[in-house]
Amino acid sequence: MKIKKAEMAGFCFGVKRAIELALKEAQVNSGVYTLGPLIHNPQVIERLKAKGINPFEISALPSDIKTAVIRTHGVSREINEYLNSLGIKVIDATCPFVKKAQQYAKLLHEEGYQVLILGDANHPEVVGIKSYAGPDAIVVSEPEEIVKLRKRVGVVVQTTQPVEKLQRLLERAITLCKELKVYNTICNSTAQRLKETAELAGSVDVMLVIGGRNSANTTQLARLCESIGVRTYHIETADELRDEWFNGVESVGVTAGASTPDWIIEDIINKLTGLREEDDKG
Repeated sequence: MKIKKAEMAGFCFGVKRAIELALKEAQVNSGVYTLGPLIHNPQVIERLKAKGINPFEISALPSDIKTAVIRTHGVSREINEYLNSLGIKVIDATCPFVKKAQQYAKLLHEEGYQVLILGDANHPEVVGIKSYAGPDAIVVSEPEEIVKLRKRVGVVVQTTQPVEKLQRLLERAITLCKELKVYNTICNSTAQRLKETAELAGSVDVMLVIGGRNSANTTQLARLCESIGVRTYHIETADELRDEWFNGVESVGVTAGASTPDWIIEDIINKLTGLREEDDKG
């Protein structure tokens, strides 16, 4: 059984940066908390807890909090201002690509555009972007959801959206407004990861997509593989692997979301290698 691993599988720049910022702070100070999970990977969150870095919710401020770390997905404008008013240290670990989307949303609103956001309205990243976009901002997850727009419209995108969906949104939006200004805020890493995963999925018998089930970009990778027609398993750890998945399988592709650490990917590949060796002996 041949094992093929996607080159871009695992942590992206923004996730690495956020974890490094949190760990660096915890080395010199106690009372370090992250507003919500720092990233969407439960195994990483447990490791951060072991280092004294715990998540909290804005409605339940810990009594011993000294440092609040803003997660990679960012937070709303109002929450950011509230945290800075508390007199505690605030470390902004928002992914730079997400921060750029927030800034563009704010700029478009200030320039008089109705802001149209492509993304999941309930995702924390989109909630944060929308808070900068003005009261008439619209969020759609699919281009077909757009019904009516003002004359002047500005577009920003959740960083993990596929570029094809942005193209479809623009095709529809241009028929509903007179002026359209677009900031393509899709993360380059996301686009490249999707392209690489699609190519890999088309060349193997089974795809393993590794990452948190609450991770939007990991779920998107799994859906992409399924749409290509390859048998796909979305897993978080090596413990979820089942021998029967690989009966008669000649090739397995492995990819992972942007919040999946290398050690989890390596555990899974090591277990796959063991299965391959047992199969060779048999």
